[in-house]
Amino acid sequence: MRQKTMFIVPYVLWIILFVIAPLVLIFYQSFFDINNHFTLSNYHDYLTSATYLKMTLNSVWYAALITLVTLVISYPTAYVLTQLQNRQFWLLIVILPTWINLLLKTYAFIGLFSRTGSINHFLQFVGLGSHQLLFTDASFMFVAAYIEIPFMVLPIFNALLEIKPSLVNASRDLGATSWQIFQRIILPLSMPGVKAGIQAVFIPSLSLFMITRLIGGNRVITLGTAIEEHFLTTQNWGMGSTIGVVLILAMFIVMFITGDTREKGGRH
Repeated sequence: MRQKTMFIVPYVLWIILFVIAPLVLIFYQSFFDINNHFTLSNYHDYLTSATYLKMTLNSVWYAALITLVTLVISYPTAYVLTQLQNRQFWLLIVILPTWINLLLKTYAFIGLFSRTGSINHFLQFVGLGSHQLLFTDASFMFVAAYIEIPFMVLPIFNALLEIKPSLVNASRDLGATSWQIFQRIILPLSMPGVKAGIQAVFIPSLSLFMITRLIGGNRVITLGTAIEEHFLTTQNWGMGSTIGVVLILAMFIVMFITGDTREKGGRH
């Protein structure tokens, strides 16, 4: 019992110091204005401001688009990976970009999409001329989806691996087509992985700010951008914390909607 307690203490301290304490501080700070006076006006301003409400809708819209694009690419990728002989190796190749610093990857795309970048050089070479690729919605979506793909592939890959091969074999023996097997067996049993992937992609996408600035050129304004502005530029920590509380609530809502309590199909 004492040994168990010794192992639990570090985890409890970690959760208290780096999860609970920051959440409490953000919630506490949201009740103070820029002059450090207690107020409820931060929440009033957020809920009645057309600018903040539009920013919230933009954040949800772009996060949903990024999640959809990522899902459309990641599900077939994860399925193909499960069919390969050296699937763990190819999975490593897919998640390898996550080992590279996000800022470095972003600047690499700036080099690719700029007027003097590799893509425009290729377009000029084939006679299509130079185009403005950087600071567009399309470039922002492309880079955001690229960065998030490994976080969608991994849970779907694990969910697909847990499906019993005997279920697929039995359905084939009973005359089911490949589409029927996918529709009736593979897709339903892989939904926990899909939901986990949606959580892993949608929630961080709500608060993107560095990519919106460096790739999107601030054409895309999200709640993450607003938080950065309030904390680093206007020094209105109370309003920044209020938006942070909204993001935390959004996180819990997404987790509730995409939560799954059903028993997963195991591989035996």
